Amino acid sequence: MQSASVFAVLESANEKPRPFSVYTASELWTDEHTSEQMLAYHLNGEIDVSSRRTSSIDDSVRWMKDHFELSGSSRVIDFGCGPGLYTSRFARLGTEVYGIDFSSRSIEYARAYAKRENLGVTYIEEDYLNYQTEGAFNLVTMIMCDFCALSPTQRAAMLAKFKGLLSDQGRIVLDVYSMVAFADKQEGLICEKNQLNGFWSADPYYGFVASFKYDDENVSLDKYTIVERNRQREIYNWLQYFTPESLEREAHAAGLEIDELYRDVAGNPYDADATEFAVVMKRP
Repeated sequence: MQSASVFAVLESANEKPRPFSVYTASELWTDEHTSEQMLAYHLNGEIDVSSRRTSSIDDSVRWMKDHFELSGSSRVIDFGCGPGLYTSRFARLGTEVYGIDFSSRSIEYARAYAKRENLGVTYIEEDYLNYQTEGAFNLVTMIMCDFCALSPTQRAAMLAKFKGLLSDQGRIVLDVYSMVAFADKQEGLICEKNQLNGFWSADPYYGFVASFKYDDENVSLDKYTIVERNRQREIYNWLQYFTPESLEREAHAAGLEIDELYRDVAGNPYDADATEFAVVMKRP
């Protein structure tokens, strides 16, 4: 590669875009190679990467069952369900369960697991930003801080969608990154050969990771530039950070209110020094 080409790659890798101006989630979750890597992370119950640890998921479902009195007459819908780690557990409670995700590999795994375990879960392979359905649900969930990866416009649309799906006594459970996590985030640029141990491609590549912070918006970006022999890709990992007050403003704008505040989706007490927090929303 000529020096001018190398310089162009470096300039592009380190270019700071406007917040949420590029959306590449589908490339991460639907690419044949990376979706396989993501599924492996999902199914590794010993780490908190794509999903929580198995023990945390068990604690969360147990708490939600008791707290929201889920039973055979309850209806639950999980947005961004992945391979069904929460939905399969909800189904074992006898509830009517729906899971939405746009990763073919994750949905295929979830469906196969449900069939093997004789679990009645309805899985929908679709971008949940576009998904529409009718009916009233006792519980709507979006877990693993998925809400933070959405732009303000997308978040508003999802909250409006959630509101329309709630039964009279229905609740929404979601978790988000806090301003403590934003303060811990560092800017920088790194380059590694086969960055993340070959996560991005089965072929040799160089991975550039430029990390940016947007102090006015409380947003961060990890911008991945993947350079292979015959192609170059950019993946944008946006995250919005919240205070309880800023999240409540978004809830109110959608006609919702925050009913309860927790440390996590397992119902542990709220901790102002933690990097995440969870909320229960309801209609006023």
